[in-house]
Amino acid sequence: VTGRAGLVSHLPPPSTALSQRGGGSASDTSMKARNWAPRRWLCPNGSMMLAFVSLLSCLLATSEAKVYSRCELARLLQEFGLDGYRGYSLADWICLAYFTSGFNTAAVDHEADGSTNNGIFQISSRKWCNNFDSKAPNLCRMYCTDLLKPNLRETVICAMKIAQGPRGLATWETWRHHCQGKDLSDWVDGCD
Repeated sequence: VTGRAGLVSHLPPPSTALSQRGGGSASDTSMKARNWAPRRWLCPNGSMMLAFVSLLSCLLATSEAKVYSRCELARLLQEFGLDGYRGYSLADWICLAYFTSGFNTAAVDHEADGSTNNGIFQISSRKWCNNFDSKAPNLCRMYCTDLLKPNLRETVICAMKIAQGPRGLATWETWRHHCQGKDLSDWVDGCD
């Protein structure tokens, strides 16, 4: 035992040894050790969970995305009865879809206030669909992610509700700027 005491007496004190190696003081070492201790996982708060679900649903919807051709979309919207609906021609609807989304069903535009414009007609979460915000009116009674599907049935039903309003297609600023009052015959030209 006496031989070992001699060896220990030649070692520097613990705090000096740590500082020479750049480890700091003994109390710093114990703090670092505590930081590496296993932690109990906390449940994410509601807003984090909503953000995660929203991101996940957008990713899933994007994987199902479809970009329609002009004539393919014209035939589909004709089948849904949009030609002549509320006095708007099929060309009005095709023009609207082109300038809002480029015929992309998965298009999502994020606004500064946190709302989104969704799908081929860029329908707003402020009023028409639920973007996991219980305070928004949700007049189409659907989730905004439903508007991102390549099957346009629910999107068309919601767009028809919007067109029934007093402003009709003028509800869409894009339609007012790019389509209203213009010769739109080229939008359906060559589509049987």
